[in-house]
Amino acid sequence: GRKHIHHPNPKTHPPGGSGGRAACGEAVTQPESCRICRGGRMAEQPCPAPATSPPWQGTAPHPGPPTGPTPPGPQTHPRDKWSKKMDFLLSVIGFAVDLGNVWRFPYICYQNGGGAFLIPYTLMAVFGGVPLFYMELALGQFHRTGAIPIWKRICPIFKGIGFAICIIGLYVSFYYNTIIAWALYYFYSSFSGTLPWASCDNPWNTPDCTNYFGRSNVTWTNFSRSPAEEFYTRKVLEIQKSRGLYDTGGIHWQLLLCLFLIFTIVYFSLWKGVKTSGKVVWVTATLPYFVLLILLIRGATLPGAWRGVVFYLRPDWGKLLNTAVWVDAAAQIFFSLGPGFGVLLALASYNHFHNNCYRDALVTSVVNCLTSFLSGFVIFTVLGYMAEMRDVEVEDVARDKGPSLLFITYPEAIANMVGSTFFAIIFFLMMITLGLDSTFGGLEAVITAVMDEYPQVLAGRREVFVLGLITVCFLGSLSTLTYGGAYVVKLLEEFGAGCSILAVVLLETIAVSWFYGIQRFSHDVKAMLGFTPGLFWKVCWVAVSPALLAFIVISSLLDQPPLTLFDYQYPEWSISVGYLIGASSFICIPFYMVYKLVWTPGSLKQVRRGVGDHSWAC
Repeated sequence: GRKHIHHPNPKTHPPGGSGGRAACGEAVTQPESCRICRGGRMAEQPCPAPATSPPWQGTAPHPGPPTGPTPPGPQTHPRDKWSKKMDFLLSVIGFAVDLGNVWRFPYICYQNGGGAFLIPYTLMAVFGGVPLFYMELALGQFHRTGAIPIWKRICPIFKGIGFAICIIGLYVSFYYNTIIAWALYYFYSSFSGTLPWASCDNPWNTPDCTNYFGRSNVTWTNFSRSPAEEFYTRKVLEIQKSRGLYDTGGIHWQLLLCLFLIFTIVYFSLWKGVKTSGKVVWVTATLPYFVLLILLIRGATLPGAWRGVVFYLRPDWGKLLNTAVWVDAAAQIFFSLGPGFGVLLALASYNHFHNNCYRDALVTSVVNCLTSFLSGFVIFTVLGYMAEMRDVEVEDVARDKGPSLLFITYPEAIANMVGSTFFAIIFFLMMITLGLDSTFGGLEAVITAVMDEYPQVLAGRREVFVLGLITVCFLGSLSTLTYGGAYVVKLLEEFGAGCSILAVVLLETIAVSWFYGIQRFSHDVKAMLGFTPGLFWKVCWVAVSPALLAFIVISSLLDQPPLTLFDYQYPEWSISVGYLIGASSFICIPFYMVYKLVWTPGSLKQVRRGVGDHSWAC
């Protein structure tokens, strides 16, 4: 008969438990021995020696490779592994460092007290973001499976979390790749002697177009529009051809081609798994740092750059008494590091079992936060230069946020630098690579989750499945390519992955820490790393991180400012649609819980006592 070695697992073999049944493959409770099933009979054999914790347990990684139990559950099909450790690290960094680091952090920082904002930001990172980042890497590496089937081993009744993560991943792919397509359009347009957004002498410009660079006695009014703004709104988006969400107009065919090219690159980067994506990230994850360094040096040499830096970092200590500042700090760190999207689970699942994910979590988190901080200098040196040229305050220039900061404000400054074509090309190339990394991670999370959930159907068919997923994402993005597509992008950005992803992370943390059990999880980490997580990490996982997430979710729901884009006020019905989009992913969690409870044989009282099939239990 087939030989099956059953290793002790804290879930089915609690220390000090009573003897179990002797049928082959069933759980036994003797932690000091392993059982082998041969020919339908059970035989004892010594277990591998458990890993021993070093004297500095919980404070630093063990210097040597630990020994101990392997992860639960045999792999039916051989699982891919990262070719090199750096492939994994660059993939994680590439996912975490995205366009939001460049456009969102600088704006949030100066809006919430400048240098004073770094205090709540750091505290939220230490007590909230980094512990959850570490938790997801450890979960993925130990269980070596995606975001859907992993719940069979943690707490099956919470399996709806995995489906919610995949739906959110699809919503993000519907709009995020369109933003990369805009960057590709700019990249193509930059290959010209004179950048097309450098003057008001183009067919798409209006009488309100005002070019103040290199000219004197130019009056800037509330109706004035820069050449860069009109290029973005009237040439790239052609938003003047749309009257709002109820009439978005036709599809912009140039953007359609750009998006098709983006998805083609994504497909051929993901179709073979981590073997191909792990090589692509050596370019897409490292190039942005070279470009940021070049842009920082250039920005620091511009007149008025110091004004931008002072405005960026000048502390406003009174802001720390404002609750909204702390909410913004927590939201920024959670969205930046990206726990809850299933990406860290998926990427870590291709690691070797004894990989030091503790060190990986610390390194990649620090790199991510420092990148955000560095991006602030890159952006604000240029904003200071623009304020100098306009003869206004930096605050008046820095009103743009989100994509407008990258597609209007920064290109406007680049257009008036010496060597503008070169700087425009590398800037938009950086934006494309920043976006692609995050797309790789987001879609890999969906691919890994679904393929691990249905291996009997999808095993050996990854190329076909990825093609189907990319096709769905492309078709789902078509509404964002219309003349009013920017309105759709804003709606999906606000509701597709807003409160819903934070609520998913909250439930994920509760399920692991409270239901699966912090001691079980600590035992898993010890099996991989040779040491148990310290008290700090346990307290964060059990209490601090869930409290912070609950605080953010409640604050976000209670404080919903009006949704606007340019001069367009979103109608009430569109806000209702947005709430439905957000709820459509989260609703998977309670639906699956009800499904499991209804279809599990026996009464609820019997199930709770362990009578009958209790596969839903944790």
